[in-house]
Amino acid sequence: MITRNAFLYMSSLALISAAIPVRADDPQDGVTLGLGAQSAPRYSGSDSLRLQPVPVFQARKGAFFADAQKGIGYDLQTDNGIYLEHSLGYSLGRSDRDSDWRDGADRLKGMGSIRATANTALALGWSLTPWLIVEGKATLPLSDAQGVNYQASVTLVPLQGSTDTLAFSAAGLWGDARYINTWYGVSAAQSRRSGFRRYDAAGGFYGMTTNLSWSHQFDAHWGSLLSAGYTWLDAHAAESPLVAQRNQLSALAGFTYTF
Repeated sequence: MITRNAFLYMSSLALISAAIPVRADDPQDGVTLGLGAQSAPRYSGSDSLRLQPVPVFQARKGAFFADAQKGIGYDLQTDNGIYLEHSLGYSLGRSDRDSDWRDGADRLKGMGSIRATANTALALGWSLTPWLIVEGKATLPLSDAQGVNYQASVTLVPLQGSTDTLAFSAAGLWGDARYINTWYGVSAAQSRRSGFRRYDAAGGFYGMTTNLSWSHQFDAHWGSLLSAGYTWLDAHAAESPLVAQRNQLSALAGFTYTF
């Protein structure tokens, strides 16, 4: 999961992106701005929540887009619903202190920070119907700082009208060994500094995430969004001493203005 963005918490961006669903075969030019509030874990595996304001931004012109979650990029779409998307984004990494603008918690003291890095993402998807979209995505760092992660997702849109859209998405999460050990591993040096036991994991499947969102348009410009997310961490991640809770919930509410 560009992740999914230089000053936004990555989990909140995933919620926002799902909360403003756009059909892959019917992109709309325009700009959407907004402000929301979200409750989410301090980092992947944390048992501590935080409440924070979250700005919303999406813009599109033809095939090109700028998005708070995805970064900047373009997509190529076919008449039968198959699309290819390429984007450049930014991962903020993680702090070993409580942070209001990126992942991090005092519980991780001694682990050191995970460095921020620019990344590129490639997604191949198929809008089989107006209400069913499947997608595979790979996010690759432009340095060796964080490793490579992958996801395969399904999005259902049971309600899509002129004023209301309801969407449900589910995604499986994979990572190479560098990615999983960057976020969940504990090296010998980190173990000495932090007191956590050493932990090394192989690459592979490490979790699933689901999201339910509802967006409502009051008029041509103003809208609202509500979103709730659930993440479950598999053994590759959950057996890490950094993970205090493998089942995690997130929620977001906000208002948007489109022009």
